[in-house]
Amino acid sequence: MSDQVLSFEDLTVDFEVGGTTHRAVDKVSFGVQPGEVLAVVGESGSGKSVTALAALGLLPSNASVGGRISFGGDDVLSMSRSELTTLRGRRIAMIFQDPVGALDPVFTIGAQLVEMIRTHQPALSRGEARERALELLRMVEIPETRFKYYPHQLSGGQCQRVMIAIAVACDPELLIADEPTTALDVTVQQEVLDVLLAMRSKISGSIMIITHDMGVVADVADRVVVMRKGAVVETAEVHELFDHPTQPYTQALLDAVPRGGLRAEAPADSASDTAPALSIEDLVVEYRGRRGRTVRAVDHVDLVLNPGEITGLVGESGSGKSTIGKSVLGLAPITSGEVRVAGQALTKASSADVRQTRARIGVVFQNPAGSLNPRATIGQSIGEPLAVHRGVRGTELRGRVEELLDSVELPRAWAGRYPHELSGGQRQRVSIARAISLDPDLLIADEPTSALDVSVQATVLELLRSIQDRLHFACLFISHDLAVVDQVCDRVAVMSQGRLIEQGDRESVLRDPQDAYTVRLLAAAPVPDPREQARRRGIRLAG
Repeated sequence: MSDQVLSFEDLTVDFEVGGTTHRAVDKVSFGVQPGEVLAVVGESGSGKSVTALAALGLLPSNASVGGRISFGGDDVLSMSRSELTTLRGRRIAMIFQDPVGALDPVFTIGAQLVEMIRTHQPALSRGEARERALELLRMVEIPETRFKYYPHQLSGGQCQRVMIAIAVACDPELLIADEPTTALDVTVQQEVLDVLLAMRSKISGSIMIITHDMGVVADVADRVVVMRKGAVVETAEVHELFDHPTQPYTQALLDAVPRGGLRAEAPADSASDTAPALSIEDLVVEYRGRRGRTVRAVDHVDLVLNPGEITGLVGESGSGKSTIGKSVLGLAPITSGEVRVAGQALTKASSADVRQTRARIGVVFQNPAGSLNPRATIGQSIGEPLAVHRGVRGTELRGRVEELLDSVELPRAWAGRYPHELSGGQRQRVSIARAISLDPDLLIADEPTSALDVSVQATVLELLRSIQDRLHFACLFISHDLAVVDQVCDRVAVMSQGRLIEQGDRESVLRDPQDAYTVRLLAAAPVPDPREQARRRGIRLAG
């Protein structure tokens, strides 16, 4: 492995927690070739990020590392602290999953770029370092006028571009990107990946990208290492892996990637005198900004959801889709227009009527860890709406909680567990159980799977659809991913810059989009096919 940029030989990583040893990485061996993009894939907990952190000496003090890690022929595990400091940033750079969290909020992005450059290139003057920083911003397509901006003044995609600029500032031999696009919209994800690949040609280095998204792997990787439960289960060239996976786990990851056109067409709605589950008429939502300026988040939107129908509300971050959901829940101001739930107008109703109507609305948020009370058991969280709105108590409440746990395929015995004892997908199942506890007429699901591994996402989507088929509630499914929407929705409404630009049944919108923005969203959704991703990339570059 001496000709490889980075190599792992029988790497083991153990963590000592509460007197017990937990093995996170188990005899892992693979290497990164010069100039290649190597993807290390697997679900959360597979050990892929721990492996990368071990290469940089960034593991916590309770970690024990065995085996060998070589970089350019040097033994990383025997390096001193000063040698590791020189290695990081100068020869190996890392891009973390959360760019906003990785950037210092009290310094401008320009100051952070200059600091990185001067730390590893002390011979440069401050003026020369500033010119290099401006050059790097141009390389990642951030305007020079943003040089004095703070991280909170940039979008998530722009912050990730800044992180890429910082990472490549010293022309590293290896760039490690740990889930660099997980928290981004599909269109922004596409742009960040384009920038990342463009950087490879400019720094003449290798890239090791860590991800659970097989669509991203198909788009950028030359070779793939698949990890599961701390071990490598498969390694192959990207086309070979996608065409002929040898392991069932690899096939399961491929199968979990959302694809369009797999659901049968929903039956046509029959005529009914029943009021719509949700009716939004000429809705305008405005916020008071700085210096008295008014920011319009939702601009004259009309939308109707019929009983038993799932409508996907899609668009990029900032398009206004989540604000619509919040206005229905009373969490965003309604400037003008009307919102009705099951025929009840929320803007003109009394407080008692509004409270009664909102009890008929369930909600599933994007981050299940943040939406569940960490001090309450999952049984208490699921049962709380029943206790508050229906006065259910004692044995009856326990029985109903157990039935709800059954409905989301969680063991009844878990009612006494706390959220931190569950995985992300399990916590989202708890959120769904809580949301349906009052047999709602309307369920609002705001990006319910975007924070989950792709395989967990697939099971949660299947669960949500099966519950809806059984309970027949209407669902407003808010998402930026049209491929995901295609799996669960009957109708689709597309938003951009606060306006509803296209809506209709799923087939008409997703198979024959009329607006250029919808076409762009569809093209940005990753597919598990390297040849198709290469074709799309060629079209973008030619354009």
